[in-house]
Amino acid sequence: MDCCFMRIKVGFFFVASIFASCILFAQRPAVKLLKQNNQIRRAGRVVIKGDVIDVMSVSNGTSGVRIMGDYDFEGYNRLQFVVENQDTRYPLYLTVELMNRDTVFREPVKGLHNRKYTICPGEKREVVFDFLPRLPHPEVATAFRLMRNTPYSRLTQSYCYDIDLSRVVAVKIIGNKMQKGQRWQIINPQVLPGELKPLHEAMNLGKEGFFPFIDQYGQFKHLDWPNKVYKDADLRKAIKEEDKDLSAHPGPDDWSAYGGYKKGPRYDATGHFRVQKIDGKWWMIDPEGYLFWSNGVVRVTSSTAITPLQGETLENRCFYYESLPEEGTPLAQFYRTHDRLLEPYYAVRGIDSTYDFSSANCYRKYGADYKRIFAERAHKRLRSWGLNTIANSSDREICLMDKTPYTDRFEVVSKPLEGTTGWWPFMDPYDESFSESLKRQFESRQKEIEDPWCLGLFVDNEIKWNGVTYLAEKTLKAPSEQPCKKVMVDWLKEKYSTIERLNAAWMTSYNSWGELAYDRVGVKVNRMNSQDLILFNQQIVRKYFSTIKEAFEQYAPHVLYMGCRFAGNANADVVNIASEYCDVISYNSYQYDLSRFHNNDMDKPIMIGEYHFGAMDRGMFHGSLMDVENQKERGKAMAYYIKSALENPNIVGVHWHQFSDQATTGRFDGENFQVGLTDCCDTPYYETIEGLRRISYKTYLLRCSK
Repeated sequence: MDCCFMRIKVGFFFVASIFASCILFAQRPAVKLLKQNNQIRRAGRVVIKGDVIDVMSVSNGTSGVRIMGDYDFEGYNRLQFVVENQDTRYPLYLTVELMNRDTVFREPVKGLHNRKYTICPGEKREVVFDFLPRLPHPEVATAFRLMRNTPYSRLTQSYCYDIDLSRVVAVKIIGNKMQKGQRWQIINPQVLPGELKPLHEAMNLGKEGFFPFIDQYGQFKHLDWPNKVYKDADLRKAIKEEDKDLSAHPGPDDWSAYGGYKKGPRYDATGHFRVQKIDGKWWMIDPEGYLFWSNGVVRVTSSTAITPLQGETLENRCFYYESLPEEGTPLAQFYRTHDRLLEPYYAVRGIDSTYDFSSANCYRKYGADYKRIFAERAHKRLRSWGLNTIANSSDREICLMDKTPYTDRFEVVSKPLEGTTGWWPFMDPYDESFSESLKRQFESRQKEIEDPWCLGLFVDNEIKWNGVTYLAEKTLKAPSEQPCKKVMVDWLKEKYSTIERLNAAWMTSYNSWGELAYDRVGVKVNRMNSQDLILFNQQIVRKYFSTIKEAFEQYAPHVLYMGCRFAGNANADVVNIASEYCDVISYNSYQYDLSRFHNNDMDKPIMIGEYHFGAMDRGMFHGSLMDVENQKERGKAMAYYIKSALENPNIVGVHWHQFSDQATTGRFDGENFQVGLTDCCDTPYYETIEGLRRISYKTYLLRCSK
């Protein structure tokens, strides 16, 4: 009797509390963001008319609004508005974000919540940005290290960093990767009352329950998804399933031995790859003389999911992992798996303890001979998927099997120009060690240089060129023994003869040329000295590219010099000078498509060295630099990008970054992108590959069409 009474009583209070909550929420008015007297920061051309915000991008980049205020959103559960992409060709990559006043952007990030949406060309739809409760266990979130995105991002399908809804100071609605002139609308943005949706059950776990969160295969433990591996037998089953797919899709039937256009015309065959302009379009020509358009993938290797465990500058992360192997066991060999290209990036960061989950999974899947089996399968996969190039940063052993054309990349390692930054400092091309490094690199690649399957070499990657005076400014501040500075002082001596004439021209007060040489402060760029700094900056750039070109002519005369893979920060001076020396100009271009790709009107062949798209619909915590909704949308985006490249008469190829996913818990710099054509267990993303095949099998028909 008492128990029944208690159940009735508890039930009554439960219903009553729900009823009270409903009344509470119903009493709260919607917050009409455009009705508030708040400051609105604009990006692009923004016109506000009543409840409608008209946005037009005035340049490539971002556009939209940031609505500033002091908001208490307790009792509210979502931001809601209608968005219309008025452009019929380009998608709108939308980011919606809440921010606290004390937001911290460094690890551990806090006070931030955002989510990304893809609005198709011409699409009009309602966007609902759900708010999240405060984290019940913030100590879990603060334990995540060296990951661009964390497990909580995957569990919420957003980028959640413990936002305090009672202290919101900014609501941001921004379009990213916009095209100049692209128009879109935000209609009636408002914050609505309601009960917050509960967090995923894993986010209610404390440290003891949440950690470890990575299983023995390197996968996220607290979620399930299609083709997730739970036991070794799943890996072996995946082989049989993929064998059926590969048999059903043997590859394009119009390829030459090198992947050129067998059904097209033939031109002079030199036994090596070369470039030629034909009927207004640039092409590569394969060693047999067939037209060749390079459709490839970066980092064809089993070692894509190497992740740091600890190091001098990284606290121990071993508690993230459920089952790291004991020393002396077969799987312990993958503590010492090193990637030739990326190993220096770990070393310079003091990371000396890693684990290679992707190679360990290939060992489980294929056995002790996994390297050979993986390599053979990689070539078969590439042809089946419609890819005819192994792009840079791949295993040299796989490249030298001479079954698929390949590129390689190396970096000049010599005396840097002091004060420059980037992946690596800019190397002083006037120092003797610059040429010596080139010689060593070429001598170590004799097999590739003589190999007809090698279509070219990139030298360096995403150098930080900055503005038209950047290198000259750094030279002025460099020590007197810096070779580049010695050349600069001599150049100024020759131009001005005396220090007095330099002082008069620059409005400086040096007492001697020696004082200029020993000056570590430099001068500010102004109208008096800017032209000299621009000219000497050009001289440094020319010395860089001309020295590398001379090394190609001396050590690798049959190999294409593929440039330095610009990353969008190269000024026009640099690009124009590069075009005088490079056989192919290369860019890493993360965009939705290349229809408005700008190449300074150069009449040169162009290679896209990197692009990709990623999603968070599987186990990874971060989509990519270019997010889409799911794996099927990745395939569509990939096809759209390749098609736009084929329509550009200068572009001779595109290379996807990368063959397999990065480690779930990040690489040396925290990148943990879902960008692979296979996952960390070597299982293909079939929906993505379906979209890739749809375009790649038609590569030459599309390229040759008018």
